[in-house]
Amino acid sequence: MARLSEKIGYALGDAAAGGITWKVMSIAFPLFFTNVFGLTIADTATLMLVARLFDVITDPMMGAIADRTRSKWGTYRPWLIFGAIPLGVVFALLLYTPDLGPVGKRIYAYSLYLLMMAVYTAVNVPYGSLLGVMTDDDNEKNQFSSYRMVGAYAMGFVTLLSFPYLQKMVGGSESHQYAVLGVILGALAAILACGLLTKERLQPVRAEKFSFKPFADLFRNKPWIYLTLIGICTNFFNGFRYAVAGYLLEYCLHGDVTVSGLIINYTVFMTFGEVTCMIFGGLSPKFTQWVGSKRKAFAWAAIICAVSSIAFFFIPMDPKYIWLMVALVIITSIGIGFYSPLLWSMYADVADYATEKNGTSSTGLIFSSGTMSQKFGSAISGALVALLLGVAGFISGTDPATGQTVVTITNEPAVQRMIWLLFSLFPAAIALLILLLLKLYPIKK
Repeated sequence: MARLSEKIGYALGDAAAGGITWKVMSIAFPLFFTNVFGLTIADTATLMLVARLFDVITDPMMGAIADRTRSKWGTYRPWLIFGAIPLGVVFALLLYTPDLGPVGKRIYAYSLYLLMMAVYTAVNVPYGSLLGVMTDDDNEKNQFSSYRMVGAYAMGFVTLLSFPYLQKMVGGSESHQYAVLGVILGALAAILACGLLTKERLQPVRAEKFSFKPFADLFRNKPWIYLTLIGICTNFFNGFRYAVAGYLLEYCLHGDVTVSGLIINYTVFMTFGEVTCMIFGGLSPKFTQWVGSKRKAFAWAAIICAVSSIAFFFIPMDPKYIWLMVALVIITSIGIGFYSPLLWSMYADVADYATEKNGTSSTGLIFSSGTMSQKFGSAISGALVALLLGVAGFISGTDPATGQTVVTITNEPAVQRMIWLLFSLFPAAIALLILLLLKLYPIKK
């Protein structure tokens, strides 16, 4: 039986990776790159697509490498211990805007973003795989997974809520604010991500030699195929909403909304969802027991997400309805909070199924597909957001003469309508697709 301190220690890993680095990359980076850094909307779309599709290859490779690691710190923990500092440093550098022209900025952004994805993979794939070797008890796996999600959402809540106030404290230009916050948040992520409080109790059943057979076995593993598609869809769902939130506040509601002294900018707007996900992520194991299975609990969560997303579409595009918008963000986040821990617990089930069927452990490889689906879903959704905004009439870039960021809206109603669709009906369609895939998922736990 694992101690509470270990469960909290495991949660800190996703507080760093999910609650700080990934949350800022998902929510702040699209708007940062177009409106502060000075990339064109096309460059931003291409950057997010190329860098994260690169991870579709590197994540399974990292999983296979991690499965074969032997050290005095264990199989997966050394990647957390020695990867934490590079994770924080590269993240900080990504939020710095160099004094370069359009080509120099493009090279800087692409190089650092690719490096960030590589470092994130080297830390987060082994971190996810830890769940498979800390315990063999199914209920305890659910608890670890729930603590993980609570850690991610709790830190996401703190990060997003404090963001506008920290910007005010730092002062100066927006580029200066982002650079300073990059250093602060990068240092915090490095401290939390090291995984020193966790233990590996189980020994993976290792293959003697490297082989491509585990990769081939994945595509004969029906539970893995359906769960990976479900994972991609959940990140499509989150990716559309996170990537477009900044544009929604800026261009549909015409900037920050202040209510009774509370500054509601795009990070605070999504913070209401983070705290809801934290609460209901903690309740996910009880909810799963109540409905009878992980699959049923996931289905109910997807229904909540679909209905609330459709309802959001019908809210008038006016700041005076901000609390109604917040209410639907909260309801949507109840569904996200329920299904987020379930996804990782179901990956543990798929890893157990693969070990039983094939005779050797591919835990790292299985869990790497979880981070792969996370990045693939975020890559496509983030690129589509930038691409569709560009088609609607959003133009951004750096003025070669002055080096200043320039944003032009050629068709404001079309851009606003596209933003609203990307936050509501696009995610709703993805939630309905998740329901179909869950019906086909064969593990009944």
